[in-house]
This record gives sequence, structure tokens and C-alpha cells, in this order.
Amino acid sequence: MAQDTAQHTAQDMAHPTTRRTAQDTTGNITKDPAGTLPLHGIHVPLVTPYAHTGEIAAGALEALAHEVLDAGATGIVALGTTGEAACLDEAERDLVTDVCARVCRERGAALTVGAGAAGTRAAEASLTRLARWPQAGAALVTVPSFVRPGAAGVVAHFERLAGVSPVPLIVYHVPHRTGQPLDAGTLRALGALSGVAGVKYSSGGLDQDAVELLGDLPAGFHVLTGDDVYLSPMLALGASGGILASAHLATERFAELAAAWRAGDAVRARALGHALAGLAAAVFAEPNPAVVKGVLHAQGRIPTPDVRLPLLPASKAAVAAVLERLGALREAFPG
Repeated sequence: MAQDTAQHTAQDMAHPTTRRTAQDTTGNITKDPAGTLPLHGIHVPLVTPYAHTGEIAAGALEALAHEVLDAGATGIVALGTTGEAACLDEAERDLVTDVCARVCRERGAALTVGAGAAGTRAAEASLTRLARWPQAGAALVTVPSFVRPGAAGVVAHFERLAGVSPVPLIVYHVPHRTGQPLDAGTLRALGALSGVAGVKYSSGGLDQDAVELLGDLPAGFHVLTGDDVYLSPMLALGASGGILASAHLATERFAELAAAWRAGDAVRARALGHALAGLAAAVFAEPNPAVVKGVLHAQGRIPTPDVRLPLLPASKAAVAAVLERLGALREAFPG
């Protein structure tokens, strides 16, 4: 595909990343003197495209990163769940991070890198490796999975990690994957830790803890929605933005939705939010990221729709349903 060989030049206009983020003379994202990294807007957790040989299609990944930034995304996330990080070996994970770091350096965009592990010592080692990529502005770190250490154990885990991490942490709260639910009080305790910048909130719904958390946030602590379907109501309640797999598609409209809520344009935001919720539901009709990769392939944006076992490719029906939603979205909200 053309994406595998296309070369992209740096863009003159940098997308905004955070209110207190600066760039040094090399174009790297740097923390402000307070050591915090406020987050906002739409961050796209990039898929990992594969070539027909099964290897990572680095050119397609680079093209995809530029495309979502061109469309208004604030930043990108490397090595998230959507990127199939668990199915990549260390060399492949480094390749993905290298590509994403290069794009974010060129564009002045925010880069978040997935890191961490269920064990605290292994998570420390994973985070300290991020010093190799000065463009990284934050690390997305999942609450320890399977171990179920309890709320106090989770807080102690992140307190230790924040002490060694070269970048601020975004806590990835996804209890249906980790088996470790956290209430609003525990999330506030995490948000009060030095070196913790925010939470990717993916509880599977708009629940009471989300309402309580957003009603009383620690200073400098940002909530990023991880449940794509609930982006609009979470923004209405005060979330800063989202880390959204479905924002690979119709990126402009997701960015517009975030901007509409920031501007207080509730009429526009409600209409757009309902349409994007329908799109997101269709994207997640089958295990992520199979459907989004199937759609990206159908659009000619990645070389194959392939995912790695234990995931299976999306069905033709699921891909067709998303393409139909995208067509309706373009008619209702022309760019």
C-alpha cells in the first residue's frame, strides 16, 4: 500500500497538546516546572497495522498517526489495548514507539505510551525504559490486573511507580479487564499523588463513581473517557477529553464534539454526541480492535485487516455496519 512507502514532511502548525506543556529546541514535549501534564481533547490509541507478511507496517502506522493529527486529534497513544500491545514482542513495541515518537516530535503533538505490568517491580522496569523517548509526555498504566490487590494496594502501586517514572502517569481504570474496581474516593487518592496526571476512565458505563469523581476532582487531575459510547455525557459532566479507539474514524467529528462541550454549545454537542455514540457502539460490536482495523482496511488506510491471535478478524457484517454509520454521519454532519 501507498501508506507503507509514503514519506511525510513536518507540519508547520502544531496541534495544541496541554495548557502547561512546552517544547524544547529539539521539538520534544517537555513538562512544565511543576512537573504536571494536563490533558484535554481527543487522543487516538493507534492500531498496529500489519503487512501481508505479518510484520508491522511501519509506514502505514506513521501515515495513520499523521492522518488523525491532521483531523484534529490532540495526541496519540502508542501501545494501548487497541494497539495489541500484549501481542507484540519487545522489538515490535520499540518500533511502534519509535514511529509514534517521531511523528509527535515533528508535529508537536502529545504522545502517551502504554506501559506497566501487574507486578510493581516489572511495572517500574517498563516505565524507566520510557526515558529512551523524550517525546513521551505521559504513560498510560493499567491498574494491576488479575492480582486484585485492593484499593490500598493499587494506591501503593501507583505511588511507587510515580516515584520512578520519567513521565506523568495516566491511570487506566478498566475494571472489566483488570478485575479490580475502584470507587471515586480511591480515584481521588490516586489523583492526589505527585506524578499522576489523570485517569482513563473505562468502567463500562456512566456510573455513580464517575459522577462523584467529576464533581470533586483533585487539582490538576484530568479524566479522559475510555468508553467511547459515553464520551458526550462524560464531557458534559466535566471530563477533559477521551482516549478513543473509534476516533480513528470520523476524527474531525470527535474533535468537534469535545470543542462543542468546551464552548458550551449543548445543542450541537448533543446531536453530534448521539451520532458518534451510535458509531462507537458499532465499532465495539466485536472485540477491539478487529472492527476498527477492518474499516481502516476497507478505506485503504492500512494494508490488511489482520489482528493477532487470540483475536480474530472482524466479520464482514460488522465492518459494513460501521461503514454505513460513517456514511450517515457524513450526511448529517458534513465536514
